[in-house]
Amino acid sequence: MTGLFTPLQIRSIEFKNRIFVSPMCQYSAHDGLVNDWHFTHAATRAVGGAALFMVEATSVSPEGRISLGDTGIWDDKHIAPMKFLADSITTNGAIAGIQLAHAGRKGSCARPWEGSHQLKLDEDGWETLGPSPIPFNSDDQAPKEISLSDINIIIDDFVSAAQRALKAGFQVLEIHMAHGYLLHSFLSPVSNHRKDEYGDSFDNRIRLPMQVARAVRNVWPEELPLFVRLTGTDYLENSWDISQAIMLATKLKNIGVDLIDCSSGFIEPNEKVPFAPGFQVPLAAKIRHEAKITTGAVGLITQSYQADTVICTGQADVVLLARQLLRDPYWPLKAAEELGIDISWPSQYERAR
Repeated sequence: MTGLFTPLQIRSIEFKNRIFVSPMCQYSAHDGLVNDWHFTHAATRAVGGAALFMVEATSVSPEGRISLGDTGIWDDKHIAPMKFLADSITTNGAIAGIQLAHAGRKGSCARPWEGSHQLKLDEDGWETLGPSPIPFNSDDQAPKEISLSDINIIIDDFVSAAQRALKAGFQVLEIHMAHGYLLHSFLSPVSNHRKDEYGDSFDNRIRLPMQVARAVRNVWPEELPLFVRLTGTDYLENSWDISQAIMLATKLKNIGVDLIDCSSGFIEPNEKVPFAPGFQVPLAAKIRHEAKITTGAVGLITQSYQADTVICTGQADVVLLARQLLRDPYWPLKAAEELGIDISWPSQYERAR
C-alpha cells in the first residue's frame, strides 16, 4: 500500500517520501538576493527529512514582487546565490525546487510584520499589473491593465527565470497560478473583466497561464518535473471553481505539467474560506481523479496520521506542509516514528534516535 514514506518517481527524479516543503515567503531578501536566512531556513528543513524543499514564490521581474523582501530570479546576478541555496538543499538530503511567481495586482506591499498594506510610489512602491484595472483592496491603487505587448514580456520573463533556475541547479520548477497573483487573476472573472482574447470565456481566461506553462515546459528539460500551484476555487459565485480547475489541469497535463499543487482562495478580501484541518484535500482528490494527474494536497495538514491517510486513501500523491514545518522542521522524522516507519536519519543525529 502506498503511504507517506513510499518513494515517488516523477520523470527522472525520485522523491524519497511524499512530504514536500511548501513554498513559504520569508520576506527577507534584498534586491531579490537570497542570504543567510534563506540558507538556514532551507537546509534545516532538508535535514529534517522532507523529500522536496520548494523555494518560496520567486519573482520573475522586479514589479512581480509581493514585497521588497521577495526573492527574485529576474537577473543573472541571482543565479550564484540561488545555486548556493540549491546545492545546500541537495547536500542536506532533499530535492531542490523553486516556485516562479508574479504578484500582479497584489504586489508592492509592505512585509507582513510591517502591516502588509500596499506601498505608495513615494514609499518605495511600484505600479502593479493586472488583467483589468481592478485593485485587490478598495484603497489600493488600481493596477495598470496589461497590454498585448506586456503579455509577451511576461511570458519571456517566466522563460528567462526558468532558464536561470536551471543554471542554479534546481531540479523541480513550479509555476504559481493561485492566491490571487497575476496568473490566477487572469483565470478568475472576479479580477479579469477583459473582452479581448484574454478575457470573458474560459478558453480566453486560461490563455496566458497556458502560454506561460507551455513556454516554460519548452525550455525546462524533459527529464525534470514541472509543477503548477493552482487555485481549485475562489469560494465565490460565478467565479473560478473546481470544474474549471479540473479542465485547466487536464490541459496542463497534456502539455507536460506533472503535478498540480492544489490550493484555493485569496482572489478578493471578503471571500469565505472554510479554514479547517485538511480543508483543501478534497480539491486535490477531485483534480487527481478527474484530470488523471498527480496532485499535492495542502492546507492545515499537521498530524502524521492525517497526512498518511491522505496518501493511503488516494486523495493526493504528496502532501505539502508549510506552517507546521515552521513550527517543527524535523516533523518528517517524528512522523515516521509515529507511523512505525524506519527511515534513515542524518548520521550526525543518529545518537538522538
